[in-house]
Amino acid sequence: MQGSLIDSFRERIAQARPLQIRGAGSKDWYGQAPVGELLDTRGHAGIVDYEPTELVITARCGTSLGEIDAALDANDQMLAFEPPRFGGAATVGGMVAAGLSGPTRAAAGAVRDFVLGAVLMDAQGEQLHFGGQVMKNVAGYDVSRLLAGSLGTLGLILEVSLKVLPKPMASSTRVFDIDQAGALRLLNQWGGQPLPLVASAWTNNVLTIGLAGASAAVAAAVARLGGSELANGDDFWRDLREQRHAFFDQPEQPLWRLSLPSVAAPVELPGAQLIEWGGAQRWLRAPPDLDAASVRAVAVAAGGHASLHRGGDKRVGVFHPLAPAVLAIHRRLKQQFDPQAIFNPGRMYPDL
Repeated sequence: MQGSLIDSFRERIAQARPLQIRGAGSKDWYGQAPVGELLDTRGHAGIVDYEPTELVITARCGTSLGEIDAALDANDQMLAFEPPRFGGAATVGGMVAAGLSGPTRAAAGAVRDFVLGAVLMDAQGEQLHFGGQVMKNVAGYDVSRLLAGSLGTLGLILEVSLKVLPKPMASSTRVFDIDQAGALRLLNQWGGQPLPLVASAWTNNVLTIGLAGASAAVAAAVARLGGSELANGDDFWRDLREQRHAFFDQPEQPLWRLSLPSVAAPVELPGAQLIEWGGAQRWLRAPPDLDAASVRAVAVAAGGHASLHRGGDKRVGVFHPLAPAVLAIHRRLKQQFDPQAIFNPGRMYPDL
C-alpha cells in the first residue's frame, strides 16, 4: 500500500505541475493562499518506529497527531514543543511544514529543535534521507531541521523522526493581576532564574504562568512566586495552544504575530494584545484599518518582525519582507530543492 502511494506521489511530481501539498488541511489559512493541484498525504500514514526508552518516534507524513499523542500518552511522554492540533486532524507532515509551536516553546524549544531526521521526495521523485538516524546532510544544510517551517516549499516530506520527552511529574498554573509593563519586567526577571517556568501568557492585565517539572521544584516555585492557582490550568494552556482562548475570538479582525526580543518595551499599537514566550511572542488583534506598514515598522523598531498570522488582506504579504541577503538564500534553496517550482509555490512568499 505505502509503495503504491510513493509511486503515485512520484508520478504526480513527474508531471511538473504546481502541487498543493496537504494533509488534513487544518492550516490551509496559514501563509499565502494555497495554489496548484491537491496532493493529499493522509494515505501515507502510520508510526514506523517508536522506542520509548530511546525517546524517539518516527512516523509517516500523513499520520495524525492524535495517533502520535495516543502512543506517547501510553508511555507518559509528549511532544514538548506542543504543536497545535487545530481541531484534532493535524498531521505530522503539516506539523513540521508549518513549524508552529505552543505555549512551552520558549522553555522547551521549537519544532526544528526536535526534528532528528527526515525523508524527503524531491522534484525528481527521488527519496532523500537526512538526519542522524540515516545519513549526514549534504550541501552544508541541516535539511531535516530546514524543513521545519518551510510550508512544504522544498519538497514532499514523507517521514520524520522526532525527539520526545517524559511528561513532567508536577505542574501548577498561577495567575497575577498586573499591567503589561510589570508583567514583562517579572517575566524577564524570572527568566534568568532557576525556576521551572515553562509557559506564560499576559492579556487584559492578567499574567498567567505555567510551572512544570519535579514536584519539589514546582512546590518551591509556587511558594516563592505566589499568585493564585488556576484550577483548570491544563484547559487554559490547551485553549491558548489551539487559539480557542477568548482573545482569539474576533475573526473579523486581522491577527498579527510579532516576534520581538523578550526585553522589548510594550508595543504601542491599537488593538488588544496577548503576550507569550516570556515576552518574545506578542499577538495583536488589530483594527481592520491598521495598515501592515505601521505594524511592521513598530516591530522592526523594537528589534523584531511581524507576520499576518490569520485574517486580513494577504496581498500585503503574510510573512515579514526578507532582507536582500536573506531573500537570496531563500532563492538559492528553492532553486536547489525545487527548480521547477512544483511544491507549494508562493506559499511563503509570492515570488518563491
